[in-house]
Amino acid sequence: MQFIETRGNDGVKPSSVAFSEAILSPSASFGGLYVPETLPDFSQEFLTKHLDSNYKTLALDLLNAFEIDIEQKVLEAALSRYDAFDDPSNPVPLVSIEEDCFVSELYHGPTRAFKDMALQPFGYILGDLAEKREEHYLIMAATSGDTGPATLETFKNQSNVKVACLYPDGGTSDVQKLQMVTEDAANLKVIGVKGNFDDTQHALKELLASEDFKLELKERNIKLSAANSVNFGRIIFQIIYHIHAYLEMVRAKKIAIGEKIYLVVPSGNFGNALGGYYAKKAGLPIEKILIASNINNILTDWITSGAYDLTDRELILTESPAMDILKSSNIERVMFDKFGAARTKELMDALVSDGKYQLSPDELALLQEDFVATFSSDAEGEAVIEKYAKKGYIMDPHTATCMKAYETLRVEDLPAVIYSTAEWTKFSTTVAKSLGHAVKDDREALKWVEAHADVSVPSMITGLFDKPVKHTIVVEKEFIKGEMLNFI
Repeated sequence: MQFIETRGNDGVKPSSVAFSEAILSPSASFGGLYVPETLPDFSQEFLTKHLDSNYKTLALDLLNAFEIDIEQKVLEAALSRYDAFDDPSNPVPLVSIEEDCFVSELYHGPTRAFKDMALQPFGYILGDLAEKREEHYLIMAATSGDTGPATLETFKNQSNVKVACLYPDGGTSDVQKLQMVTEDAANLKVIGVKGNFDDTQHALKELLASEDFKLELKERNIKLSAANSVNFGRIIFQIIYHIHAYLEMVRAKKIAIGEKIYLVVPSGNFGNALGGYYAKKAGLPIEKILIASNINNILTDWITSGAYDLTDRELILTESPAMDILKSSNIERVMFDKFGAARTKELMDALVSDGKYQLSPDELALLQEDFVATFSSDAEGEAVIEKYAKKGYIMDPHTATCMKAYETLRVEDLPAVIYSTAEWTKFSTTVAKSLGHAVKDDREALKWVEAHADVSVPSMITGLFDKPVKHTIVVEKEFIKGEMLNFI
């Protein structure tokens, strides 16, 4: 299968590329993104075939259905990284919290966040490609808290790959920051950026598109890639767990194959929701995808009114920081799929020049065929955490935003899968506060919640507080390039 460009072709880059090229060099013409030329069929025949399959078997068949140019043995080795998750036989458990509401727990990997689901196998594949080609890569990642730790974890100590990870200083939880700044592998660099996540992500995109920066890297015999969800190597693995969740509901006899469900996705950069959209388009029986946001509700406005307007917005720091995003990258892929390359380029150019764009009524109707959205405040999220803690289930503040969407947006009487993107341990101060014990220190909060909510803290979290800090640099965004060059 070939991959094409969301904003059309500039006459310089090839008009289509193989999967390996799309993940090694994810920046497409005019600053666009790569998308698959077509999608496989994941409807009833595929689902029936995998009713008794384990996660790795399902994943391997899905990857083969995309006909990507990666050797079978490499795919198998990449997927074997799921063997290090809490339960190798089922790395993504599905838990019932209401009669018709099920939580897909995506956080049972090494960094306790859903990014491990994609980045663990993706990292192996990219590293293998670099080694076989005898090429050296600088992998850049901008993180709102979870992509960074997962990227560092998957690439640490890999030959032919160096990783530079950017995070907004003060914009992550203590645990998320410690997961990054205590990494001690020689091929890793962690840089704090003065500003918010949008500033950090914008700096990364500018460097990815910078010909001068690429030339300086070329002089050092280094190529540039990215581990954010701008890279389709991330997205392809994020399709799998939506199909797995559906099959888990069939296995539990909550639905029969062919019956529809809702997906409820907490959304910031929209990669998780995009994976659900591709699964739906490929035939998975999904009624609609319910998008849950926090009060940085740019996605709610976009989906309900068609307006994407940054001109009068300031990013607000919330208790669900992974969704503290105003420039959501992956909606571009949805717009390309629905409106085509020329219109997508026009809209994205308007966002750069005017800080806003407006979908037409017909375009908005197309968008709303698949998506509906709402948002929750911090106070609403805390009330949800408290409510379910009393029922014996502890969730993090991102997962908590899903419950308002589940309760208010379903039109049909159909069950819903909500996606839990992080373990509560990464946001323990918010969880403790929700349960009536306000503290500022993650270490104290972890101990308190563990003692009062009958849950345990995994060793990879408790051990962070005793590890020495290796990365202390915090810079203005204009100095990021220099730090990168010093590193390599």
